[in-house]
Amino acid sequence: MRIAILAPVAWRTPPRHYGPWEQVASTIAEGLLGHGVDVTLFATLDSVTGGELDGVCPHGYAEDPSLDGRVWEALHVAHALARSSEFDLVHNHLDWLPLAFAPSFQAPMVTTIHGFSDPRIVPAYARAASAYVSISDADRSPELKYVSTVHHGVDLDELPFSAAGGDDLVVLGRVHPDKGTAVAVDIARHAGRRLVICGIVQDERYFAEQVLPHVDGDRVRYLGSVGPAQRAEVLGSAAALLHPIAFDEPFGLAVVEAMACGTPVVAYPRGAMPEVVDEGVTGFLVDGPVAAAVAVDRAAALDRAACRAMARRRFSTARMVADYLAVYASVLADPVF
Repeated sequence: MRIAILAPVAWRTPPRHYGPWEQVASTIAEGLLGHGVDVTLFATLDSVTGGELDGVCPHGYAEDPSLDGRVWEALHVAHALARSSEFDLVHNHLDWLPLAFAPSFQAPMVTTIHGFSDPRIVPAYARAASAYVSISDADRSPELKYVSTVHHGVDLDELPFSAAGGDDLVVLGRVHPDKGTAVAVDIARHAGRRLVICGIVQDERYFAEQVLPHVDGDRVRYLGSVGPAQRAEVLGSAAALLHPIAFDEPFGLAVVEAMACGTPVVAYPRGAMPEVVDEGVTGFLVDGPVAAAVAVDRAAALDRAACRAMARRRFSTARMVADYLAVYASVLADPVF
């Protein structure tokens, strides 16, 4: 089987720091290689893979303001389109743009929908010839038909188990009101614990006005965007991950990464969180900062080995890749969407 993985080009695949879609595309590509699948990864030219790497974009446009993302994404899709007849199937992780050209692709297309950036893009999905995979049942659109829901998997080897944990809390993700970074500061204060903040600043004003004034290098520390090795260290050394989201999150990769390290989660029950968090095993779902602060000690007292075991059972790379192989087989057996 020859599979083309069409990754985004905002960041390198896998990302050095931030880039959840690129990370998932990489994890799938490398996992497929382990099953003997012939994989070509279409990504930025500085990307890393054990398969064939192809592309046109020199590096992530989000890392270089001289690159226009619209232009390079279009060139990227056009390049993959030109080679599409060489593959049995194209697995799209690049949102709606490849769907506009789906009738011209010379191989069946599977599209993993990593979330809808705006409801106005749904018509591009509704009209395209592609099989759709949701990353959670919560993120499904009633306007689309899906072949499967496949929860993300993470490389457990890159997220070693930490039996001891620590006393501090951590919040990992974009610094943005949607992610509740400032709310996490409030939760940590109510819980009487230190907080470590990790992630790119996506809303500069929010960071400057609501987060940065609390960063003192002691009770609240901001580490910026952290790469895989540091991320594992930060997550593994925490008592709990705070995830007080203010939007219906499609999945929540940081939540699963924390669980894989043995670190339980205190999250708001929005979006995919009820699907991802096993109440009383890998964390707790609560409403509001006061309830979250109360839940911190309960979360910290959970069995970290059981948390890791649940993450291994539900969110391993092996499980995710097996699920996608089943999707591919289904689509190839009946490539009419």
